[in-house]
Amino acid sequence: MNLPELITEAKQGSNAAAKCLFDHFSGRMLMLCRRYVKVPEDAEEVMLDGFRKFYTSLLSFSHETDAGLTAWLKRIMVNECLMFLRKKQSFKIVSDALAEDISLREDVFDHLSATEIFNLIILLPVGYRTVFNLFVVEGISHQEIARLLNITEGTSKSQLSKGKILLQKLLIKNGDYDDRRRKS
Repeated sequence: MNLPELITEAKQGSNAAAKCLFDHFSGRMLMLCRRYVKVPEDAEEVMLDGFRKFYTSLLSFSHETDAGLTAWLKRIMVNECLMFLRKKQSFKIVSDALAEDISLREDVFDHLSATEIFNLIILLPVGYRTVFNLFVVEGISHQEIARLLNITEGTSKSQLSKGKILLQKLLIKNGDYDDRRRKS
């Protein structure tokens, strides 16, 4: 069954269609939530809350493309992650001290796998991690990030820059960066 049919049936109350939609998207949505929420159990809970919101608002959704459905579901999940971080009061802007004394090399992430990048991202402090995910992964502008997080646009840009620098610092600390540079 294709996505438009599943959406139609789920709107009509089909639990089987809802389960198929969950099975189809849950892996990707859990990984999205894990990029924002460090504790796996919390990320899973956020994802489930996101799916609850998805199902309750499904009647108002007009399926035009599969990509549109995926983008809408991702937006719900990102918003759920941000609400979780706000509720836990864990979103804090990180001081400059963590990202001092190193300049950013733009090619630092070119030779890493998605899993390696993910494992580094979850090590970032929540402020850096959140802005990095919103800007780099989700493609949200600094202006929109500022609005979403109730920070200034400059703070968003600063957190992104410092997050990238800290990621590079983590690579260098682990010896991964120099090894990868020699191999390329």
